[in-house]
Amino acid sequence: MQSIQAIISQSPPVDKVGVEERVARFQSRSIKNESKLQGLKMVLNMIDLTTLEGKDTPGKVKQMCYKAHHPHDLLPGLPNVAAVCVYPTMVELAKKELAGTSVKIASVSTAFPSGQAPMSVKLDDTRFAVDSGADEIDMVISRGKFLSGEYAYVFDEIAAIKEACGKARLKVILETGELSTLDNVRKASDIAIYAGADFIKTSTGKIQPAATMQVTYTMLMAIRDYFDKTGTMVGMKPAGGISTSKLALHNLVMVKEILGDAWLTNEWFRFGASSLANDVLMQLVKLSDGKYQSPDYFSID
Repeated sequence: MQSIQAIISQSPPVDKVGVEERVARFQSRSIKNESKLQGLKMVLNMIDLTTLEGKDTPGKVKQMCYKAHHPHDLLPGLPNVAAVCVYPTMVELAKKELAGTSVKIASVSTAFPSGQAPMSVKLDDTRFAVDSGADEIDMVISRGKFLSGEYAYVFDEIAAIKEACGKARLKVILETGELSTLDNVRKASDIAIYAGADFIKTSTGKIQPAATMQVTYTMLMAIRDYFDKTGTMVGMKPAGGISTSKLALHNLVMVKEILGDAWLTNEWFRFGASSLANDVLMQLVKLSDGKYQSPDYFSID
């Protein structure tokens, strides 16, 4: 295993101007209707429907779980979303509601969203979620430690949570809106990947800016470089701020060109954006019958 010093030293500086130019090209692509239909269904199948509020109730979680495997009752044949993401205390309920479906149960942990808790609490948080039936864990890194240059602490924390996950897959949330620079985003991505992340994820959705295409591009490049070096795939999850189908499709174009077709599946790419699901469904209805439905026809999750 590489030392943290070696990981940081090989993390390349990010050319911010170059990144912005590449992203602008991705955003200028036009997508024909046939490809758009295929892309929208792919996006829907990559969404993690999420409810992470202090006011979450069993009823709200049940409604979200129903929507997860019945995206639109008037458009049969649509794919499920990839997962539902809830607090650890709601995992058991979500697991029961989605039994027999292909929808995964994800849970946040490690004192989400702040991450400001002792390591023992973070480990207990993770184990409780896994023991309750979570298939995936979305953890937050200690941004204060990272910004203080305590990179070994961040690495060791991720590695410990990865071990606590057992068979559950680990998504590591960098909270890029608090990292300030693309150089920091790249360093945090490399630390998370080498510490054992199955996915790296931009944001909690609580801090802006979140999943900008510039940030996602930087994280995708970290994944590509790691794959080129090791042959090991790592997933990507932009979360927060992706609310339109157009932006989601631009992200898919970027993933395809940087990582290739192997990542164009919900096993390796996710969107953390519940509001995106409704826009995708509205676009699919439009492609089906030529008319937009009012947003009032869709549940708010």
